[in-house]
Amino acid sequence: MSHSPSPGARRAVSGLATALLALAGPLAAPAVPAAAAAGAGQVGTVTYTAAEQAATLSYWTPARMKQVGRTVDLGATGPLSKPWTGKAVPSIGRLFFVNSRGQDTWCTASAVTSANRSVIMTAAHCARLGSSPVNTYSDIVFVPGYAKGKAPYGRYAVKSTMTPRSWAEETVNDVAAMVVSTPAGGKRLTDAVGAQKVAFGRPAGERVTAFGYPGTTPQRGEELLYCTGTSQRAPEGEQRVPCDLGGGASGGPWLAGFDSATGKGTVVSVNSHGEGDGRSPMYGPTLDKSARAVYDAAVRG
Repeated sequence: MSHSPSPGARRAVSGLATALLALAGPLAAPAVPAAAAAGAGQVGTVTYTAAEQAATLSYWTPARMKQVGRTVDLGATGPLSKPWTGKAVPSIGRLFFVNSRGQDTWCTASAVTSANRSVIMTAAHCARLGSSPVNTYSDIVFVPGYAKGKAPYGRYAVKSTMTPRSWAEETVNDVAAMVVSTPAGGKRLTDAVGAQKVAFGRPAGERVTAFGYPGTTPQRGEELLYCTGTSQRAPEGEQRVPCDLGGGASGGPWLAGFDSATGKGTVVSVNSHGEGDGRSPMYGPTLDKSARAVYDAAVRG
């Protein structure tokens, strides 16, 4: 970028830099997919070829998925973050990828209702670097229901990512939608794991359950953790909730009306960043027209 980010963008970068695994380390040359294209209007789309998707599945072996958490030490899991011990929530999973520095890392994502039955929602910073249009990520794979090295519902290579153009250019609107490919001989994603509803334009003030796979100790990304609390309105189009999920939980859903008996709720935001010290609160974007645009683009994808 030729100009400095806005104050809001600088604050978001500051918070993410310490709370997000994907932003650790010095920048290297970006890994740009073979078939990358900027979308029209307010959505930027990156697509991955069938060959790239096959390479992604070969790359993310069970051993590599286990190893990535062993290389991270984000300190002790916070007192508000609890291991999820209720009914399995297979629609939530770990999102592995290689960031723009060539580092193995991960976020969290959730399968959501869609006509193509193949859409997941996560944070934009789990797809590409903010304020840097060329710095997209590679080898992205969604592992629904991930638990302690196991992929009980298989692995779904991501074939396209949709992020707000405002994220690529100004580090604003930290939300993304992705379309996953159906594994050979397998089921479409939401046919296999179910789906969370997603709502746009919902105001703060709801009781939400935030989920994620943080890299904090002792779990180090191997277990699904959660926080609960009432969301509050925050500046710059965001909401906040009492939660201390650490890096790696980025992109995890905020589920309003979550029913532990069914494992279902409604996505009203996603984990974006903390205060910069790993402590509460957690911030997430309000799912506004930009979020709706990326979702709609993924449904068409």
